[in-house]
Amino acid sequence: MKILITGGAGFIGSNLARRCLETGAEVVILDNLSRKGTEANLDWIKSLGGRLVFHHGDVRNMESVRAAMKGVDAVFHLAAQVAVTTSVLKPRHDFEVNLEGSFNVLESARHADPPPLILFTSTNKVYGKMDGIPVVERNGRWEYRDLPTGNPETTPLDFYSPYGCSKGSADQYILDYARIYCVPSIVFRMSCIYGPRQMGCEDQGWVAYFLIQAVLRKPITLYGDGKQIRDVLYVDDLIDAMMLAVEKKEVTSGHAYNIGGGPERTVSLLEFIEFIQSDLNLQLPYSFDEWRPGDQKVYVSDIRKADRDFGWKPRYSPGQGFKLLHDWIDANRNLFGQSEITR
Repeated sequence: MKILITGGAGFIGSNLARRCLETGAEVVILDNLSRKGTEANLDWIKSLGGRLVFHHGDVRNMESVRAAMKGVDAVFHLAAQVAVTTSVLKPRHDFEVNLEGSFNVLESARHADPPPLILFTSTNKVYGKMDGIPVVERNGRWEYRDLPTGNPETTPLDFYSPYGCSKGSADQYILDYARIYCVPSIVFRMSCIYGPRQMGCEDQGWVAYFLIQAVLRKPITLYGDGKQIRDVLYVDDLIDAMMLAVEKKEVTSGHAYNIGGGPERTVSLLEFIEFIQSDLNLQLPYSFDEWRPGDQKVYVSDIRKADRDFGWKPRYSPGQGFKLLHDWIDANRNLFGQSEITR
């Protein structure tokens, strides 16, 4: 296969590129290299060997998208503005990257002959604050009161924040192009993905950010009470899901899937800090601040539809995945700035 990955030098994109190259696919990467760490990720991908083509371009530019998409069989559309906080500060930028960029991808695919399959990485933020879903506090963490298997795809959409609006609108465009124009398309509404090559920051990628700060002996701020929980998914498990969904495109095209760790892989912010301090023997000083706009006290993915449609289940436990990410961060401190200690 010939595969295009938009945002292919990012965290998920670089891990996906590695997997595709290992299978013998020809990989085309379209990336503007604007995010921290993307140049280092690209150098790493190039070092792997295999059939790789890099386009230094932007999804906001239709000509760049069309040039990168020539002759591809599948598109993994990952390029995005990824932070709620940034979307609030720069809503036009968020709109242009997430919605206009996705529209350019769809239109380029629609005019291709035949149109390639598109897999779009959406977000759990399309469900908004989920104020109508009751939560309760149990054992020092928030949990759904009535959803033991997590949030299903049938939950009504409720775009909250510019980020939720831009990603949610693109999510719906992707599905509608499958319905109206027969462009084979799949949507993954993802929870918290983490793993090597993730340059987590305070605004996005919290699992990696907490570990980076701990390794560098720097403090963090918890927004809210720290009892909010998320289901976490190691990046290799996500890529397994992507590969399986593409293989079963006759079933998966036109569908949205909640993709995360599910009820068996949940962690609160405070529980994760405890893991860092007890299991990894690192210190992570923290303080509290007010809740962020649109933050969900609980988000846990119901992943049963993915299992039914393409036979996917996560393999890595949080403990396994957290340690793998920690080991990568510790071995690549040079990417994150200077530590307060010498190794």
